[in-house]
Amino acid sequence: MNSQRFLTLFLSVLLTVSSFAQKEKKQPAEKNKAAYLMVYFKDDTHGLYFALSKDGYSFTDVNNAKPVMAGDTIAEQKGIRDPYIMRGPDGMFYMALTDLHIYAQKMGYRTTLWERDAKDYGWGNNRGLVLLKSRDLIHWSHTVLRVDKAFPELANIGCAWAPEMIYDEAKGKIMLYFTIHFGLDKARVYYTYMNKDFTQMETLPKCIFEYTEGKEYIDADITKVGTKYHMFICSHDGGAHIEQAISDSINTGYKLIPQRCDGEKVGCEAPTVFKRIGQNKWVLIYDIFRINPHNFGFSETSDFEHFTYLGHFNEGVMKTTNFSIPKHPAVIQITKKEAEKLAAKWNLKMKF
Repeated sequence: MNSQRFLTLFLSVLLTVSSFAQKEKKQPAEKNKAAYLMVYFKDDTHGLYFALSKDGYSFTDVNNAKPVMAGDTIAEQKGIRDPYIMRGPDGMFYMALTDLHIYAQKMGYRTTLWERDAKDYGWGNNRGLVLLKSRDLIHWSHTVLRVDKAFPELANIGCAWAPEMIYDEAKGKIMLYFTIHFGLDKARVYYTYMNKDFTQMETLPKCIFEYTEGKEYIDADITKVGTKYHMFICSHDGGAHIEQAISDSINTGYKLIPQRCDGEKVGCEAPTVFKRIGQNKWVLIYDIFRINPHNFGFSETSDFEHFTYLGHFNEGVMKTTNFSIPKHPAVIQITKKEAEKLAAKWNLKMKF
């Protein structure tokens, strides 16, 4: 074999190995995490925002409180809401968002208040989700998932709201779950399994939990701790507030714990949980929509039985440095390198 052929073969093998290594990238261990990434949106823009934190207490918007992704570039309704982010076991980052703009008529994106008549489908009726996927938190592929077109049984959905995800280790698939109501029926949370490319649902969504006496609930968030699955929901029984249900199974058998988990006196929704790096502490965040201006509230727990109220952003130990009036958050742990790359992308002068 001459040297030129050997070099060509060697480079081909090297590229193959490199490509395989990239595909086999795994999630780093918690001990290698050094920062937090918060995703959120704002009502005034219906765009996607990122905020970074080194300590899990003080968060700084990477783009000085401007969207990192405009809703009108990725959503069918020209606006997004309710972003959620997770890291898969493959090391990839996945996001799911509500495809909905509640001010689309005012902005000139449509001629009607909602896509369909509210007397038939209710407030803010929509039929789609936005799915995003990235290897580096910077470059994202995206898909608009029209839920109503995925299965004939879903043609009459009144909404597809607040999608979240969790990896089902037994099935080896991402389980997507989100709020649905049919026509004007009461809202509940349904789950489905996603295809490998994270572009389509493989299974017909099924209801994950029947709330007390068939009452309405929305905005589920599932966290696995040990062998237990803790699902926080926004209950609409006696005003919007946060409650918890627990199960040994990822999508069945949830039992309600009849106590309020938030510390608010007014309506709140959109619960989400993140773990403090290296600590036996989890933070429950929720969106307090019944105050003006809107804000996030926080409670902390070590056992998922007792919750310590931490107050609101900039009214207690939790802080923002350069943004306000955020909506519907989600937080993940990231590495020092990932945080530095994200900060550099947006010219954020922040050390980790």
